[in-house]
Amino acid sequence: MSEPKVLLTDLGIPESPRWHEGRLWFCNWIERQVVAVSMDGKAEVMTTRDPDSYPMGYSIDWLPDGRLLVTGDKLRRQEPDGSMVAHANQRANEIVVDGRGNIYLNGADFDFVAGAPPKPGYIKLVTPDGQLRQVADDIQFPNGMVITADNRTLIISESFAGRLTAFGIDADGGLSNRRVFAEGLGPDGICLDAEGAVWVGTADYSIVRVAEGGEVLQRVELRENRAPFALMLGGPDRRTLFILTVEWRPADGHVANLDRLANGPHTGEILTLPVSVPGVGRP
Repeated sequence: MSEPKVLLTDLGIPESPRWHEGRLWFCNWIERQVVAVSMDGKAEVMTTRDPDSYPMGYSIDWLPDGRLLVTGDKLRRQEPDGSMVAHANQRANEIVVDGRGNIYLNGADFDFVAGAPPKPGYIKLVTPDGQLRQVADDIQFPNGMVITADNRTLIISESFAGRLTAFGIDADGGLSNRRVFAEGLGPDGICLDAEGAVWVGTADYSIVRVAEGGEVLQRVELRENRAPFALMLGGPDRRTLFILTVEWRPADGHVANLDRLANGPHTGEILTLPVSVPGVGRP
């Protein structure tokens, strides 16, 4: 396998990558931007917010009609005129929308940035008719989520547990048949390929392609202190793996790392790597 190549640099914390309309979209944390970048590295800010207004820009996805959804202190959607309006009164971290328009949000009710003691998190569902309900609990710091192409399985990263967890998706959008997909990882943002394997980060500055049950099929080493925050399979044939990384020094602790990223040099990068098995599912 070839070495990852740099596509874009000088980012705050690049997160929540999505392949959409021929470009990679992502959230540029610190700058509070949603950005789209083409395969040749040309980037465009698609939406941003005033620093003194509401929190926005943790994670993104789209409704079936093409309107952008953005998480923050509540879930917001972007209208055709560019305005942002409330879609659901729910604070969230990550988001994924299935092929039927069901919106899955996850979060945990403690201040991770401030270093508060952790509490178990949850997954909540917003149905197409606007109903909000919780569909899973006891998630150990919920992070990236993917949904299979048949809309029948949701896989979530439990970052504090080092685990990927899978659920069956019921006809009404509820989640059932909870099971371990893989353990011994350092999962954050994830993506799914056509063979049912998941690309995911580890705790040792590498990324792996892992099958259900935990077998590691491929491993890619990253540079020292380059933490993989999120991954996405995209490109014209969805055979380009986008790797979103930032400099992270474990010995400093997460509060010090976040403070350095907010106030120091921007070390976020997006790398690309060609792979043989294309991406499928959502996002």
